[in-house]
Amino acid sequence: MEKSLIIIKPDGVKKRIIGEIISRFEKEDLIIEKLKIIKISRNLAEKHYNEHKDKEFFNMLIDYITSGPVVLMVISGDNAINRARELMGPTDSRIAKKGTIRGDFGDDITANVIHGSDSKKSAEREIKLFFNREPADIGTKRV
Repeated sequence: MEKSLIIIKPDGVKKRIIGEIISRFEKEDLIIEKLKIIKISRNLAEKHYNEHKDKEFFNMLIDYITSGPVVLMVISGDNAINRARELMGPTDSRIAKKGTIRGDFGDDITANVIHGSDSKKSAEREIKLFFNREPADIGTKRV
């Protein structure tokens, strides 16, 4: 069983499509193992997006992901990472096909509704970052 971290981003929460997104994963026989709603702190966001720290869009990513509550999920299933990425569609919602989460609900490359781990290594790091610590340890606030 492979695992992946899924984040329904602030625009997805604001659009009130949490249930629709969760339903799409469940319809694909992916298991929701863990789920919580938090507001990501700047410190945690910087750790999550560390690989982009030297890119010009880094601060925009941080500002966006910390702008409101998010839904964090750990999903599992056979080939969960690739299957989740197929459900989500490409990062840029403007080119994502209808029927994918980003194609149906995303606005652009930043406000694209959802994040999913892109590899087993990323999934392990991201799940540990968001689920294996107490909120006080990472500067999150439960919503």
